[in-house]
Amino acid sequence: MSGILEARNRIAELMAEAIKKAKESGKLPDVNIPEVPLEHPQVPSYGDYASSLPLRLGRLMRKSPVEIAETILFMLPTSPEISKASVAAPGFINFTLSDEWLTGQVDSIISDGDDYGRLQLGHGEKMQLEFVSGNPTGPLHVGHGRGAVLGSTLAEVLRLVGYDVKTEYYINDAGSQIANFGRSIYARYCQTLGVDKEMPEGGYFGDYVKDLAREIVADEGRLLLSSPEEEALARITEIAVRRMLDRIKSDLKLLGVEFDVWFSESTLYSSGQFDNVMKILGEKGYLISREGAIWFTSSSLGEDKDNVLIRSDGQPTYFASDIAYHYNKFVERGFDEVIDIWGADHQGHVSRMKAAVAALGIDPDRLTIIITQMVTLYRNNEIVRLSKRTGDIITLKELIDEVGADACRLFFLSRAADSQMDFDLELAKEQSSENPVYYIQYAHTRTCGVLRYAKGKGITFDDGDTSLLTSESELDLIKKMVLLPEVIEAAAKTLEPHHLVYYAIDLATVFHSFYKQCRIISEDSKLTKARLKLVTAAKIVLGKTLALMGLNAPETM
Repeated sequence: MSGILEARNRIAELMAEAIKKAKESGKLPDVNIPEVPLEHPQVPSYGDYASSLPLRLGRLMRKSPVEIAETILFMLPTSPEISKASVAAPGFINFTLSDEWLTGQVDSIISDGDDYGRLQLGHGEKMQLEFVSGNPTGPLHVGHGRGAVLGSTLAEVLRLVGYDVKTEYYINDAGSQIANFGRSIYARYCQTLGVDKEMPEGGYFGDYVKDLAREIVADEGRLLLSSPEEEALARITEIAVRRMLDRIKSDLKLLGVEFDVWFSESTLYSSGQFDNVMKILGEKGYLISREGAIWFTSSSLGEDKDNVLIRSDGQPTYFASDIAYHYNKFVERGFDEVIDIWGADHQGHVSRMKAAVAALGIDPDRLTIIITQMVTLYRNNEIVRLSKRTGDIITLKELIDEVGADACRLFFLSRAADSQMDFDLELAKEQSSENPVYYIQYAHTRTCGVLRYAKGKGITFDDGDTSLLTSESELDLIKKMVLLPEVIEAAAKTLEPHHLVYYAIDLATVFHSFYKQCRIISEDSKLTKARLKLVTAAKIVLGKTLALMGLNAPETM
């Protein structure tokens, strides 16, 4: 466990010990004590941690919370982590970490290096994280990018805290949408070769469909025109899906996102798993035949209505294949937990998916579904809706090409998944402190510059004494650096990695302040060595935070 978490736990233990002593001595009544709450005060001058436990105990003990707090404080054992503890109305106990403990953490961070922030919360539990999963019938759009960044960042955080994480992209390569996509490409293929062929009703009319058709013409020529239409259609569909997947993989790679597994929906049918799952649901009494279709009786599990699994034409619905897919995740592959990240248009699908999992005999609490809300692009305070190149929807690749992968990642990550997002294109491209990407990366660059300069001057600092770091700006920087494990813990437990962005901005702010207020390399060789150690630790923490968010940690800018 990292230093700050040990210190936090130690404070909680000391409070519990003080209450036990107070009860034994009769100074406090003998009641059950809840878990000790600790949080960071909003006003820094109050200290580093505050506990509201006396407020919670007031009613149980029928005493004034302030009186309870003062009794706990009187009984509180001393500890090297704490320099000061005080009572504040209406019943808080505030704690200030000692300077000696804080300065000692600089050496600990340097010693941990890249392992700084590594925790053991997951204990090797098998977890699957599925995200993006855009249909291979068109290019990824901006909304897919948000899910991709959220998923890939969560994966890194969860791995760091001890989960065995596998990332997965679910390829919807079966069903009516794929068939319609294939017919659309086939029609454009024929038209490109001068053959009159009408586009299918509800077909795909984007420019990318024409582009794909031209690519197939370049590779296959007129060969497919001489084949029977069904044979040609099957071949063209296969080629088009493969090429579209290649584009999707390429776009995601530009964003720094790669998957451990690309799972094909069609394998659920070819392997017989889909039929097996339908059989299981039938045997459990969750299927009913009505209006020529097969329905899942989700209303018996608390849902508002039943849902169609097999249409009257014999075609499975998307929901049906999703049930089989989740059976595959939990039962066939044995994941302990599954996290799905879906777009806003899947909101209504969440509760019925949980019901289906329960119907299969799987604890629905093992499935977590995160819904990401819409992204609105702005340029010069005006909403941008259409691509400049095609007049169609703006693709993820176009966004990456314009603002860069780092800006995409940080901006997508800067809001909670369930909140709407406004993406300022001009701000994302700015090379100034107004742009959070530039601001954070520049802090890392400054650490590298200082250490390069010291190396060039032949200054070594392994023997630096960090107890000399006593100024306010030095201690503020240390206090912020030691919080990274706590931020990682919170991001892992809440599945909300946007906290990393706020932390990174705060860390960059205190580093820039330290950089301006403290002359790092000076004639005072002892203080120089101590400050160079502090800069080294800051480089580690900034680099780790950037890496978790999937951003580059530049050494020069």
